[in-house]
Amino acid sequence: MHGSAMSGWLLMALCATTAAYCLLRTRSETGEGRRTARAEALMGFGMAAMAVPAAVVTPPAWGWAVYAALFGAASLRALWFSRRGTHHLHHLVGSAAMVYMALTMAPGSGAAHGGHTGDGVTATAGGVPLLTGLLLAYYVVYVLRSGARLIPVAATATAGGGTAGGSWGTRPELALACRLTMGMAMFAMLLTL
Repeated sequence: MHGSAMSGWLLMALCATTAAYCLLRTRSETGEGRRTARAEALMGFGMAAMAVPAAVVTPPAWGWAVYAALFGAASLRALWFSRRGTHHLHHLVGSAAMVYMALTMAPGSGAAHGGHTGDGVTATAGGVPLLTGLLLAYYVVYVLRSGARLIPVAATATAGGGTAGGSWGTRPELALACRLTMGMAMFAMLLTL
């Protein structure tokens, strides 16, 4: 990712920690919940890998193609499972955004030069590519909506004088906080394009 090394390391640590929690959730979830937790863990670890500052570790030229292929497959998986529930559509948007970032950040993509991205999506009047702007708008709405949903869950979890019970992997407020954190991280990554 472009930007300062400190912010890159912090973003990487945040995404890796969130992904590790999602892996913890896979142990206590079943069925659809487990699939969702796996998809979120993949997204978190992928975001962590992309956030490593390029000044420290420069990924090989073929690395961006691996990211694009991995998240392209995740997009197809999310599209397949979206027929069971609409929450997979968010995973589809996230995976597609990761493919877009991988293609944009690949060496020789020509991204952000001349007001065009590598795939021909023209820039808006301010110089931000249209697709980047749409993804930024999506993640602003997603983060605000997730934050608003988190407040009532946290209030009911502590209203009885304790936590909602169960293990760390079954606490709904932590799963929502995980989604909120990854939404903010995705927004931050898109800002650096």
